[in-house]
Amino acid sequence: MNCFRGFLALSFAFVWATTTFLAGPAEAQDTSSGASSKSDQWIHVRVESKEDRGETVRVNVPIEMAAKVLPAIHDQNLHDGKVRIDGDKMNKDVDLRALLDAVRSSRDGEYVTVQSHESNVRVAKNGGYLYVHVTDKGDANKAAAKDGEKAAGAHESKVEIKVPMKVVDALLSAGKDELDIVAALKALSAHGDTELVTVKDDENTVRVWVDSKNVSD
Repeated sequence: MNCFRGFLALSFAFVWATTTFLAGPAEAQDTSSGASSKSDQWIHVRVESKEDRGETVRVNVPIEMAAKVLPAIHDQNLHDGKVRIDGDKMNKDVDLRALLDAVRSSRDGEYVTVQSHESNVRVAKNGGYLYVHVTDKGDANKAAAKDGEKAAGAHESKVEIKVPMKVVDALLSAGKDELDIVAALKALSAHGDTELVTVKDDENTVRVWVDSKNVSD
């Protein structure tokens, strides 16, 4: 399962860097109009809480602005537009660059499917995109599955990641153990509208996508 953890670390590091550090600048943007120029891409994050208060958080950031602001931010693992991945977050026994190069140079197809008591994992490539789908079955489901049963009322957490291969290439263009967020943003902007990440669990629903609108859905 090490390679799957690597894929997840790769994708979430990108989302984490572009949203956590740009939430402040995003609040200063004028979002009164419904759409911007088609050439101006925006990255959107929407988090919907399923708790009693039912809060919804939306972050909308122009990719062009993000690419300019990120190099000026130096905080923890983020420096000069690049995120350094700690050894405990990216397994050293998995060469992601070699793995992704093999996927990139191969024909489209479903490369890995794993079904277990703990989780289901699917890794595939199609139409220039890398897909990673992970379902965590939850503690109740895991225990019941071992006994050949299905837990009543058990809940699952689902993560679906869809990343253009050109963006992955740009992300990995930095040095070893680093992710080039600025290069990935530029590649993402040139790619057009796309859905990046969806996460669904008992507490929140998270969606990250890119389009030419300056307001989220």
